[in-house]
Amino acid sequence: MRVAVFGANGGIGRELLPRLAEADHEPIGVVRDESQFDAVRERGGEPRLGDLEGAFESALEGVDAVVFTAGSGGDTDWGKTLLIDLWGARRTVDACVERGVDRYVMISAFGASEPLGDPEEMRPYWVAKRCADDFLEQSPLEATILRPTALTDDEGTGRIAATFEHREAGEHAIPRADVAATVVACLETDEAVGETIRLFGGDTPIESAIDPDG
Repeated sequence: MRVAVFGANGGIGRELLPRLAEADHEPIGVVRDESQFDAVRERGGEPRLGDLEGAFESALEGVDAVVFTAGSGGDTDWGKTLLIDLWGARRTVDACVERGVDRYVMISAFGASEPLGDPEEMRPYWVAKRCADDFLEQSPLEATILRPTALTDDEGTGRIAATFEHREAGEHAIPRADVAATVVACLETDEAVGETIRLFGGDTPIESAIDPDG
């Protein structure tokens, strides 16, 4: 499967590219600047240019699936959050529909489940994520939405706790590496299609957490 990763140079994207390659997929790292091409290649990906605030559609040529793990970052204002986390995400969904790219995995945020929760200062970010999630859910794409809790840069464990939306939740932070491994697992099972899944650190092997009957 040829998988285009938006946010390939971010924390989860850097973990995801080599895992896709190791699983015999063909990762494509979509980045804004050619200066990032070598970093994408070093992680086993094919670099392509794409700007979520500009043109990116050519990066989807020949692609089978998209993973959206881009974000405006914590040092930007809410205007940039709207442009990247909401409008950029929506534009990639529309582009997939137009180009016949059926499979889509969205890296959202745990707070998007209840965007008016605490802390109050995070609400605009969670609302942006939730609106992007809702738009994806209403599209014809074969979508999976992942809502991880607090992220860490710890080494991956290969184990998580996953709760499908509206079921009992956990609370433990999760390594970005395990979120990346979960994306790969979701791409490899139909059980994840149409699901919104909250992710936490846990003790269940990732494949079993995503597809208990697999």
